[in-house]
Amino acid sequence: MIQEYLGFDSDYIILGLAGFALIVFILYLVNIIQMHKLKKNYKIFMSGKNAKTLEDTIKERFEQVDTLISENEQNEKDIEILSKAMNTTYQKMGLVKYDAFNEMGGKLSFSLAMLNAKEDGFIINAMHTREGCYTYIKEIVDGNSIIVLSEEEQEALNMAKGIQETAK
Repeated sequence: MIQEYLGFDSDYIILGLAGFALIVFILYLVNIIQMHKLKKNYKIFMSGKNAKTLEDTIKERFEQVDTLISENEQNEKDIEILSKAMNTTYQKMGLVKYDAFNEMGGKLSFSLAMLNAKEDGFIINAMHTREGCYTYIKEIVDGNSIIVLSEEEQEALNMAKGIQETAK
């Protein structure tokens, strides 16, 4: 009677319900396996611990966090001190080697410019001749010298300041 009313065979309905029951049974088995793994992990987590030892562990972790926070604050202070100190150190350098009198060869003379972050510093000029070596120093304030610079000294200063010279 149902077959005539619905227009298909009841065997298909039974097979469909059996397939659906099989899928539900497989999902049930997967659920049981996952629950077993979860219980196993929970037992491992809680083994040997009671509320008191768990509380002690949490307190210990909070103390470690407090220690890390205070050490981080100290590190930030140290970084600030180092940053301020870096402004006074010589960070920029320019070196030009040259032959002072075109007689010796080998470019034994040199001009060395050393500048800090504010472009304060000095230029050392060492001129090598047959008679000896003469060394001069000139003070640099805000990237400039009050004393006239030689071509080599100016080139060393420009190198230290990061200024590219145009072709001569």
